[in-house]
Amino acid sequence: MSPPYKLEHSFEKRRVEGEKIRRKFPERIPVIIERANKSNIKELEKKKYLVPSELTVRQFSQIIRQRLDLHSDDKLYFFVNGVIPSSSGTMGSLYKEQHEEDSFLFITYSDSNESEKFNAKDLQSK
Repeated sequence: MSPPYKLEHSFEKRRVEGEKIRRKFPERIPVIIERANKSNIKELEKKKYLVPSELTVRQFSQIIRQRLDLHSDDKLYFFVNGVIPSSSGTMGSLYKEQHEEDSFLFITYSDSNESEKFNAKDLQSK
């Protein structure tokens, strides 16, 4: 498992990049999505996504499901700051409520709906 994005890239580097992305693409949401350590789902090849703000969380979930080659009966849960976001909400509204100071929205995915709060330790290798 690759190291968490926050450990690979300093806050300052993320902040500069996030602000640059938001200036260049104001209608897009910079997302970092990472697998939870306790998850049995494979790791995505790519962690960083730039998604339309009007895309719903459900639609983004479908994109990630395709990238992970999940079957319709396979479970996939998203967590933002330890909470499962509403699937009917837009990525733009989720970003407004939950983005970090570096201008990125961090999402953790798992095959379990455990309500524990995920943090950098949970993303580290077993």
